Amino acid sequence: MAESRPRVWVSQPLFDDIVDQLRAHCDVETTQAVTRYTSTDLAEKLASLEGALVTLNERIGAAEIARAPRLRAVANVGVGYNNLDTAALGAAGIAATNTPDVLTETTADLGFALLMATARRITEAEAFLRAGQWNTWSFTNLLGADLHGSTLGILGLGRIGQAIARRARGFGMRVLYHNRSPLDAKVEAELGASYVSFDDLLSGSDHLVLVVPYTPAAHHLIDAGALAKMKPTATLVNIARGGLVDEVALADALANGRLAGAGLDVFEGEPTVRPELLALKNVVLTPHIGSASLATRRAMVQLAVDNLLAALGFGPDAGRPPCLVNADALDAANAGGATAGDTKTTTIKR
Repeated sequence: MAESRPRVWVSQPLFDDIVDQLRAHCDVETTQAVTRYTSTDLAEKLASLEGALVTLNERIGAAEIARAPRLRAVANVGVGYNNLDTAALGAAGIAATNTPDVLTETTADLGFALLMATARRITEAEAFLRAGQWNTWSFTNLLGADLHGSTLGILGLGRIGQAIARRARGFGMRVLYHNRSPLDAKVEAELGASYVSFDDLLSGSDHLVLVVPYTPAAHHLIDAGALAKMKPTATLVNIARGGLVDEVALADALANGRLAGAGLDVFEGEPTVRPELLALKNVVLTPHIGSASLATRRAMVQLAVDNLLAALGFGPDAGRPPCLVNADALDAANAGGATAGDTKTTTIKR
C-alpha cells in the first residue's frame, strides 16, 4: 500500500507561488494572516505533522515537539536559528535547516545603510525637518561623523561581515575585525581587514558593526563594560541579534554622551522595543529588515522549501537537506531506521 503524503504546515503568510511547490509531494496547511503562537499553540500544530516551515517568530524546542512523534523536519526561513533548540530537535531525529548565503548582500546593504544613517544623524535630521525646526538652523546643527577615512570595526567577519568590509573599502575606511580566530591572510588582504583583540576592536573603532551569531555565551557581549571601552564619538550598529547587546546599558551610554549614536535592526525582546531606546534621538531603529528586499525574501522562502522537501525525502537532495544545522539529527534518525520519500531513501527521522 502506498505511503500517505506527509503533512506539512507553513506558520506565516509567505509567497504562495513558492509554497505551492510543496503540494506536489505533501498535504500543505498554510496560514493566511500573520499570527503569534504560544508554546501550546505550536505543540498542537506540530503534533500531527511530518514537516513545518517556520519563521524566526516561532520558538520550537523540547516542549513544542514532545507530542509530535511523526515530525521529521523544521525548515527555518532565516539564516539565524536561535529560535530553534537544535539539540532537542537533533536528539529526536528531527532535521533543522536555515537559509544562509541568499541574504548576505542584502543584509550587508542594510548594515551599511544603518552605519551611514547613524553616523550622519539622518533620522534625527528628518525629524528636525518634519517638525518645522529648519528655521532654527545654525552652522553647528546636526553635526555627524564621517565614514570616509574612519575606522570600521566588524565583530564577526563571516559572510555578511565580509560583505560589509568590501563596501567599506569603497569609502576608504580602515577595517578592523575580531573573530574567535583570524581569517586566512589572503582573505584579510582581499578585504583590507586587520585582526585585533576584542578590547582593541572596541577601543579602536570609530564605527562598530555587530554581525556575530548569537549564542548563550555571547549574551550581552556588548555590556556596560564593553561600551565604556568605546570612544564617546563612536557609533554602534547591530544587525545580528538583539541579545548581543545590553540595551539598558546602551540606552544609558547614548543618553549620557558616552556613545554618539546607535543603529539597531534587532532587539532582545522584539517586536517589543525598550522605551529607553524609543525616547532617544541619537538611535536609528528599524524593525528587523536586514533581508527585506523582494528578491532576497523570495530566495529565502525558496531555499526553505527546498530544504523541507529534501528532509522529507523528495527532490535531488532527498535525505540530505542543503542547509542542515543539526547533523546529529541524521545519526538519531539512522538509529531508528530510514524512511522512503518518493523514489529515494531519506536518512531523516521516520
